Amino acid sequence: MTSLTRFKRRALLTTLTVASLGLAVACAPSSTDAPAPSANAPTGTSGGGDTVSLSGAGATFPAPLYQRWFAEYNKQNPNAQISYQSVGSGAGVEQFLAGTVDFGASDAPLKDKEKEAFQAKFGAAPIQVPMTGGSVVMAYNLDGVDGLQLSREAYCGIVAGEITQWNDPAIAAENSGVTLPDSNIQFVHRSDGSGTTFAFTNHLKAACPNWTAGADKSVEWPTGTGAKGNEGVTAQIQQTPGAIGYTEFSYAKENGLKMASLENKSGNIIEPTPEAGALAFKGETVPADFALLVPDPTDANAYPISTLTWMLLYPEYQDAAKKDTLVSVLKWALNDGKTAASDLGYLPVESELVTKVEAELGKIK
Repeated sequence: MTSLTRFKRRALLTTLTVASLGLAVACAPSSTDAPAPSANAPTGTSGGGDTVSLSGAGATFPAPLYQRWFAEYNKQNPNAQISYQSVGSGAGVEQFLAGTVDFGASDAPLKDKEKEAFQAKFGAAPIQVPMTGGSVVMAYNLDGVDGLQLSREAYCGIVAGEITQWNDPAIAAENSGVTLPDSNIQFVHRSDGSGTTFAFTNHLKAACPNWTAGADKSVEWPTGTGAKGNEGVTAQIQQTPGAIGYTEFSYAKENGLKMASLENKSGNIIEPTPEAGALAFKGETVPADFALLVPDPTDANAYPISTLTWMLLYPEYQDAAKKDTLVSVLKWALNDGKTAASDLGYLPVESELVTKVEAELGKIK
């Protein structure tokens, strides 16, 4: 255990700070109305009349924001109908690679083997652009315990199955004056392929010496009960006294779940707020493919588990109306949709990065 003084800090309000973006041209077309497209000639139409229908699938992490964005855009543009299936990053990537959706979504950037498979199928590289950011929180259900604080020793021990009781000394040490129950900890994790799991385990791999399950969208959990989607994990925590699990901040916020403050790399215990989450990206340089990962932020006031989330796009769409509508809705979301992102507890993309993303969107044919 570190001897550093631990305390709660609220960070100054900031947004994602990013710089130095070199962009690579990307990928191939898609359709929701036809079978999986052939290598360079996917098909699909925008539907009858002037209505343009788009379909996407993927990450549950940004689903509340995407659904709000698409509904609001439809109100302003009634002929644009955008549906989004919150099926998890793993399933979203699979559907994107198969070409059965107009766009995919993932909280984990595409792996090299996924990019290679896409290149082989479509003859070009896929496009992945960040749409927002957010924090992964440890939400819990423990009557009479508010403001739970967890040191690294404590939360690393919980996820590894080494700390199993709520009144364990490692938990009690950071919660002076709090009566912790002598009851079992019920850890809840994702059961499906999940970008939220990738972000969470990517942090565990960096922060927890006792974590041996690696970092991926799916891992072999040493303990706990699985649930599907951020929706499922949130519901499981709500229904299970003594439960703790990881979910995206807005799910915990909207469902009134308590969220633990966690020790960061500097030894400070930080309350999960959007302001503290945004500090994870302060001073970071986004790489050419936008795949910025910050598994263990160095800022002393940063909440320790935050991630970007990406939209997966094709470089060419055979239906010009679909392409134009998709580019339009994404540009609208990155600019006019910032207020909705903040309202839900997500991290709006900073203006300099928005400019870079818009330039990449302009390359889509």
